[in-house]
Amino acid sequence: MSLASFSFPTPTLFGAGSLQELPARLTRLGIRKPLVVTDAGLAKTAAFAALATTLGAREQGRAWALYSGVHPNPIENDVREPAALFTREGCDGVIAIGGGSPLDAGKAARLLVKRPGYDLSRFYEEPDWSGLAPFVAIPTTAGTGSEVGRSSVITLEATRKKAVLFHPELLAKLVILDPELTVGLPAKLTAATGADALTHCVESFTCPQFHPMCDGIALEGVRLIVEFLPRACRDGKDLEARGHMLVAAAMGAVAFQKDLGVVHSLAHPLSSICGMHHGLANALCLVAGMRFCAARKPGLYRRVGIACGLELHKVSAAEADQRTIEFIAGFLGGIGMTGRLSEHGVTAQQLDALVAQAVDDPCHKTNAVPVSAADFRALYEQVL
Repeated sequence: MSLASFSFPTPTLFGAGSLQELPARLTRLGIRKPLVVTDAGLAKTAAFAALATTLGAREQGRAWALYSGVHPNPIENDVREPAALFTREGCDGVIAIGGGSPLDAGKAARLLVKRPGYDLSRFYEEPDWSGLAPFVAIPTTAGTGSEVGRSSVITLEATRKKAVLFHPELLAKLVILDPELTVGLPAKLTAATGADALTHCVESFTCPQFHPMCDGIALEGVRLIVEFLPRACRDGKDLEARGHMLVAAAMGAVAFQKDLGVVHSLAHPLSSICGMHHGLANALCLVAGMRFCAARKPGLYRRVGIACGLELHKVSAAEADQRTIEFIAGFLGGIGMTGRLSEHGVTAQQLDALVAQAVDDPCHKTNAVPVSAADFRALYEQVL
């Protein structure tokens, strides 16, 4: 048996009202003046108001600073601008609140605090990213799991493509999972972000990299999502469902330490080229991606189906895959995540660019089966 190494992420506070613990935790981390990073939409919500109250609403500008310009799919300026603000305001830590975009931007801004003006397209040429400012992650969606991740996904100016900036130093020093902060998320976004978490769990489990601890986490994440995502979509004030979805999203992100697969390589260009929400892109591509993989590696989804509650122990590999994929298709349909790419503005004229970026995307390099440029084109055409 070959040698393998394992790691798990960061201290996490979970439960309704856990945001109230933030001031004491900031003190423990040595953060006296944090920079809060979010997006314009989130800054108008009750979740942000709760954070502002906790930090001291009247103290903004003195005890804490705010950057609220993050785009739905973060671009390089969403990293550079908060980094510059951090320095101007004399901040000593970052709190990111919101979905995956503010969390990714806030996480990465610390890189440019450490090295102002650095060319992020050369990120992996720099061996030393130690000593980054401490980072606190507060998700208000249950999808990306960025709060427990060691990476940020940013569209870089030099390439106009999404880049994954990965380094252990990017990990948060504290994560707060407070379901009260997610109750205002609309059902459509609850469904889309939940579909993202589901895709993380499915793809990480079927990724052939060896990490049995992540495999177990991925399967439990699938079980939680199947049980609680429909409830969270039906009733946004269901704190039990909201809380379990926050946990499931974090579990999906822990699981994809193993890495991901073809569905994410299909989805990333749909965001960078077409501006599509990442969770929706995953949802629209997931079933096609699963069928592609199952046809080439029968039995791949048996344990995923069992985690969904299906009785598949005694059926053939092909039947186990078919029933699992049918269940996932019905599950996504039940939360409104159906339709074709063309219904969301994607056109046949964009296929060449989509395929080119999908081929370059690293996620499919760890897919359960190899994927060619012709395969990507065929998959896009299936869901177009």
